[in-house]
Amino acid sequence: MGARRRRTEQDWKLLAESCTALLERVPELVDEHMRQLAEYSPVYGQFLPYDQQWREAEEAMRIGIETISAPRDSPRRDLEYAEESGRRRAQQGLPLELLVHAYRAAGYLVWDALMEGVATQEPERLAALMRSATTVWSAVDAQAAVATEAYRATEMELRRRTDEQLQALLDALLEGQEAPGLAARAAAGLDLPERGPYAVVVLRAERRESFRRPLEGDGFRFIWRMRADCEVGVVALVAGQGLDGVARALDGRCSGPGGISPVVAGLAELGRARRLAELALRTCPPDATAVVRLDQRMPTALVVSQPELAGRLVSDVFGTVLELEPADRAVLLETLDVWLSCEGSAGRAAGRLYCHRNTVFNRLRRLEQLTSRSLARPRDLIEMTLALDAYRLSGVRGVG
Repeated sequence: MGARRRRTEQDWKLLAESCTALLERVPELVDEHMRQLAEYSPVYGQFLPYDQQWREAEEAMRIGIETISAPRDSPRRDLEYAEESGRRRAQQGLPLELLVHAYRAAGYLVWDALMEGVATQEPERLAALMRSATTVWSAVDAQAAVATEAYRATEMELRRRTDEQLQALLDALLEGQEAPGLAARAAAGLDLPERGPYAVVVLRAERRESFRRPLEGDGFRFIWRMRADCEVGVVALVAGQGLDGVARALDGRCSGPGGISPVVAGLAELGRARRLAELALRTCPPDATAVVRLDQRMPTALVVSQPELAGRLVSDVFGTVLELEPADRAVLLETLDVWLSCEGSAGRAAGRLYCHRNTVFNRLRRLEQLTSRSLARPRDLIEMTLALDAYRLSGVRGVG
């Protein structure tokens, strides 16, 4: 046991002496290291000036050699430097594979230089130094591992910050904010054209848990943003692409309700598109399950966008109807709703209401009498249709 301990101490002493002698050759080794890196990949020369790379490599190599020969309980300056280097390289954009390769290449270079020095001066001590190989390569492995961990942590933080910045840019566009270069920065960060056809989808918040969000479709791409009261999707379309494909992509994958805006001409108009999509959503009754397009709900959108006028319309058209018993009122308004959805067919409405078609006629005539309007007159029909939408969607019960 004593002989083994003495041999270990002698091996460490030899390693320390060899490392001390090697420090004088560090500039020469760094030159060779830089040459090898440039030969391995031209990327090394693209992310930093040569002089700066040389200085950092020289410092890293000198600290590494000193650490190998330092007492075992000495502070690991090499690991501190490796952590700093990993963070710097992630910020500079050097690929991780090249960072690890640089550490391995420097390790081989230092080890070969150690072997060369001993073999040239005292060949009989080569075997003793070989027993220190574990110490040398353990140090190199630890440096590479620490640099890698720091690189990945920094990369994740940079990605998180970038994502937050892009989300802030997108939110600013959706809010309709106007700032110089806002749309251009968002386009560059999101890899989207600044000009081009876009639409916005707004989904009611309580339904979003069951939504399998589409990310791509027939020539378009979705970018989703969560909000407290809704979920917003920006849809990047290709030239000539309409909203039919957007509706198909959402159909069956979203339980609704939701609204789709008309097409706008660029990222700078997303705020307007978002407001129009919200307006489309407001045309959906509480129990709706469809995602609707504003361009197909314009009359109803006009009603819900003017709540005060909508209330007056309900009062003017259905004032007498609203005074009926709730059950009686519900039957009449439901009959009108179903008759309208059946495009004025009493027979089809009767089938959906489980009653005779004459019953449908009788209810509609009573409604005409109560409202002093005729469903046969276009203007009266429009008023009753819009008043019914206002009653169902806005929850108004008339204005006193």
